[in-house]
Amino acid sequence: MGYSEPTPIQEEVIPLVQAGRDLVGQAQTGTGKTASFGIPLVEMLNPKSKDLQALILVPTRELAMQVREEISRLGRFCGIQSVAVYGGQAMSRQLTAFQRGVHIIVATPGRLMDHMERGTLRLDRLRVVVLDEADQMLDIGFAPDIEYILRHTPRSRQTLLFSATMPGPIRRLANRYLQGPSWIRVGGDAEPVEQVNQIYYEVSERERPALLEKLLEDPGHITQALIFRRTKVGVDRLESHLRRRGYDAQAIHGDMTQAQRNAVMGRFRTKDLRILVATNVAARGLDIPAVSHVINYDMPDNLEEYVHRIGRTARMGRPGVAIIFVSEWDFPTLDVIQAHVGEDLKQEQLVPVHS
Repeated sequence: MGYSEPTPIQEEVIPLVQAGRDLVGQAQTGTGKTASFGIPLVEMLNPKSKDLQALILVPTRELAMQVREEISRLGRFCGIQSVAVYGGQAMSRQLTAFQRGVHIIVATPGRLMDHMERGTLRLDRLRVVVLDEADQMLDIGFAPDIEYILRHTPRSRQTLLFSATMPGPIRRLANRYLQGPSWIRVGGDAEPVEQVNQIYYEVSERERPALLEKLLEDPGHITQALIFRRTKVGVDRLESHLRRRGYDAQAIHGDMTQAQRNAVMGRFRTKDLRILVATNVAARGLDIPAVSHVINYDMPDNLEEYVHRIGRTARMGRPGVAIIFVSEWDFPTLDVIQAHVGEDLKQEQLVPVHS
C-alpha cells in the first residue's frame, strides 16, 4: 500500500493495540490513524471463526465507507472480511454480508442499532471496539446510542477511542467505558496541520462571489478546492452560481442521496472534479488526498470546526492553503482563531475585487 515507515501515531498506537491495551488517541484526520488501528486488527482477529470480532463506530456514512475500504485493503491477504453498515443502503445487502460471515463491521450508530433491535446482529463475541472521530459522534448527538451499543458488548472487550479534540464529554466517555487506557496525543489539541498556509481576506458579503472567482482564475493556483458554506441552501446557491459561470463545481450535503454523494466524492477523489462546495457534515473525517485549497466561504462557527475544515488540505505531509472570507460580523470568530493559531494566519489583499 506504499507505507514504508509508520507515521508518528502508528508508531505509538500499533504496539499498544497488539498488547491488548485500551487507549485514547488524540490525532487529526490525515495522520494515518485508520491504519494505526487497522493494521493490528487484521493481524489479531481469527479469520477461521465466523464470529463478528471487531466493531468500528464512525459518525458519517462517507467515513464508514472510507474506513471499510482501508480495512479491506489492509486485510486482503489475512482472510479478514469486513462490511460497512450505514443508513441509506439496503438492509438486504448488509444481511447477505452477515450471513456469509464477517469479522469487522464499520458502522454508524443509528443503523447498527436498527440491526441490534431486529436481532440481525449480535455483539456478544466482540473482541475490539473502536470509536473513531468520537468528538464528532457526540457533536451529532450520538452519545446515548454509543452508550447503548457499548452496554451490549462483552466487558472483556478492548476499546480504542480516537478524537481530534478532547472536550469534557469525551473524557467522561473514556473514563466510563475504557479500562486503564493509555492516553496518546499526536499533535496538540485542535492544532492545525503544520503545512497549511493560512490566509484571510476582508470582503463584504456582496463581493464574495467576485473574490472567489478571482482566486479561481489565478492560473495554476487552485488545482482543487473544497469550499465550505454554513447551510445546504448556501451550498446549492454557490454551486449553481459557479456552474453558470462555467466552473467545474459540485455540491455535497446531507439532503443528497447516498448514491449522489458517492458519485460526487468519487469524482473529487480521482481529481476529475475541481471544486467541491460542502457543508460541515461533508467535512468530518473525509480523506480527500490532494486538495490544494480549503476556502471558508462562510466563517466556521468555532475554532474546532475551523481546525477540522482546514485539516482537509495538506494531508500526509503535502503543502496546502486555507483561506477565510471575513465580513463585518465575522471578526469575533476571527479573533478566536487568530488567538489560537497566532502568526500563522495572515491577511492578504486582492485588488481590485470588482468584476
